[in-house]
Amino acid sequence: MTMALEDIIQAVEMWIKMINKKTEAYVNPDLDPVLLVPGIAGSMLNAVDDNGNEERIWVRILGADHEFRNKLWSRFDPSTGRTVSLDPKTRIVVPEDRYGLYAIDCLDPSMIVGRDGLCYFHDMIVEMLKWGFQEGKTLFGFGYDFRQSNRLPEIMSRFAAKLESAYTASGGKQLSIITHSMGGLLVKCFMSLHSDIFEKYVKNWIAIAAPFQGAPGYITTSLLNGMSFVEGWEQNFFISKWSMQQLLIECPSIYELMGCPKFNWNVVPRLEIWRANPSTDGNSIVRLESYEPEDTISIMKEALSNNMVNVDGSEIPVPLNLDILKWAYETKELLLRAKLPSKVKFYNIYGINCETPHSVCYGSEQTPITDLKELLPFKAQYICVDGDGTVPVESAKADGLDAVARVGVHGDHRGIICDRHVFRILKHWLKADPDPFYNPLNDYVILPTAFEVERHEEEGMQITSLKEEWEIISEDQDDQGGLVEKKPLVSSISVSRMGKDLSSREEARASVVLHPQNEEGMQHVELRAVSVAMGG
Repeated sequence: MTMALEDIIQAVEMWIKMINKKTEAYVNPDLDPVLLVPGIAGSMLNAVDDNGNEERIWVRILGADHEFRNKLWSRFDPSTGRTVSLDPKTRIVVPEDRYGLYAIDCLDPSMIVGRDGLCYFHDMIVEMLKWGFQEGKTLFGFGYDFRQSNRLPEIMSRFAAKLESAYTASGGKQLSIITHSMGGLLVKCFMSLHSDIFEKYVKNWIAIAAPFQGAPGYITTSLLNGMSFVEGWEQNFFISKWSMQQLLIECPSIYELMGCPKFNWNVVPRLEIWRANPSTDGNSIVRLESYEPEDTISIMKEALSNNMVNVDGSEIPVPLNLDILKWAYETKELLLRAKLPSKVKFYNIYGINCETPHSVCYGSEQTPITDLKELLPFKAQYICVDGDGTVPVESAKADGLDAVARVGVHGDHRGIICDRHVFRILKHWLKADPDPFYNPLNDYVILPTAFEVERHEEEGMQITSLKEEWEIISEDQDDQGGLVEKKPLVSSISVSRMGKDLSSREEARASVVLHPQNEEGMQHVELRAVSVAMGG
């Protein structure tokens, strides 16, 4: 068993050397073009001043928070639906290098810290190049100013131009669009507003981790407390949660990610507050107050009523923006009306088996909230549901479209676009896969959950025992009937082998227990094996 382990390690090392070795790029001329569309914060943003000087603002490490506040903080203009930078000398642009791929690849090419967190479509781009896609011929990217509304006319015009240019560059082939997260809302808005253009240029649309009905828990706390895009000590070099919060309060895109109040939720997202109210005898009465989506607006409005930022020595109020809220409701109505053109195929990949914020609770019975303005620095507690850690399954699956397939994959919101299983599915759907029998709906993921091996000698025999367990996550979770009545499936196998001199012998026995699939679509597998080697 030791020799087998060494063989595996050597094979992995050889494989790593091979993939790192520079070879001539493989190009498959038969592939249809693909356009990658990122989600919120997934596009590189540059600031251009009056003199034409351009610098990267999102994402950067050195001076990140200072430049972010100076160049990206903005105010919403209800007459245009556009959010405009507070600095009148700053214009925000998205770099178009590498046919739009540069802006959605590694968001900070300097890569000083936080490398994994600051890569976006990088792994997917690398993988697709291996499949034979070619930048500028069959692979393109669409970066955009993610502060803006998903239906902003300027963005819609740019997207139409991107579709046309990619269509032309590929020799008149219709595109497959792959969206991640909020990119799915942008594409759905475009499809609703410009169905004829969409049908002309698009063949397939694959949405990954799209918050079709919002990400209620995550967005509620983002507006009240801000958000972090990198974890751990790297946050000291990055943008503070408070700075991010002040940006998000004036971003239409964030309001468009709030939980849809008209959606018929199986589990209604709520905002809960342990609140201390004075009683007639002068003591406080602590109650847990619970608010459904439409009722949370008044709470958030009061909590943000005194929110201020300092810009060039002037205090500027930044309350909950009701003009943006009105705009966002109109966007949600547009999304509800969207219809998939008859000739376009739609696929949906969503993340599962991650605890995902859904409802939010502030305070506790022991430490209640006395003033709603205390919510801003207060740490929220989440009531979670199944999802990808950001988008609940219920929201991601509710696309409202006639999907060819919907596939749940074990993965978190950002990690899912780097997931090898997702790559396998995409390769098949994009017809870059020569295996015609592969079916993503019946595929599965195997996750090792336990591994133990023990070796000892006893009366001249070498005895090795192995215990290994996995979780098999099936993608076909719709037919769960009768699971309670099913029993585990037990199998066993034994192998014996004689040495060349007939004086040595090895025997091995193993048993495998396959438990029935649970309600989450997971099957537990147990392997128990023992081998006994005798002689030299």
